[in-house]
Amino acid sequence: MSYAYLFKYIVIGDTGVGKSCLLLQFTDKRFQPVHDLTIGVEFGTRMITIDNKPIRLQIWDTAGQESFRSITRSYYRGAAGALLVYDITRRETFNHLASWLEDARQHANANMTIMLIGNKCDLAHRRAVSTEEGEQFAKEHGLIFIEASAKTAQNVEEAFIKTAASIYKKIQDGVFDVSNESFGIKVGYGGIPGQLGGRDGSSSQASGCCS
Repeated sequence: MSYAYLFKYIVIGDTGVGKSCLLLQFTDKRFQPVHDLTIGVEFGTRMITIDNKPIRLQIWDTAGQESFRSITRSYYRGAAGALLVYDITRRETFNHLASWLEDARQHANANMTIMLIGNKCDLAHRRAVSTEEGEQFAKEHGLIFIEASAKTAQNVEEAFIKTAASIYKKIQDGVFDVSNESFGIKVGYGGIPGQLGGRDGSSSQASGCCS
């Protein structure tokens, strides 16, 4: 299927926070309660629509274990967006965000859009990290923030689509040189080679419903 743009994403965060489940819910609309730990990097893809343009998302789901950190680092290069995930029921996964963010800032391009996701909001009765703390961390570090549930699909669509809308707006604003694929953006058949993005400056989000 043809696309206007292809955006590359990387999904990062501690092991067991639900990175693979978020990806599976977004690409296949299903939840897998028992999921083998990701070894190295897994891959998913899906088409969405932003501003009436077909956008192909190519999503790299990385392993959270420290032993795979060097492999993960090599995937930051060439990513236009990152989903940084923590588990709202496990305080340590929130405490480790600064380390993940440092890695991202060091190895990715400076204009990469980062979406902070507090996953497992269906387990609010076991919450260890407040929504306000997540919002504050995102605000301090210039991230987009959302709480989601890979299990119920709440806000999963929004997380991926809002990230794409932010990247698309940066293309419209001339932040990215879309002819340089190292930024994680590839112009497809519906895009306009030689120009920065589309004809107009609008960046309306695609409609994505959650639950």
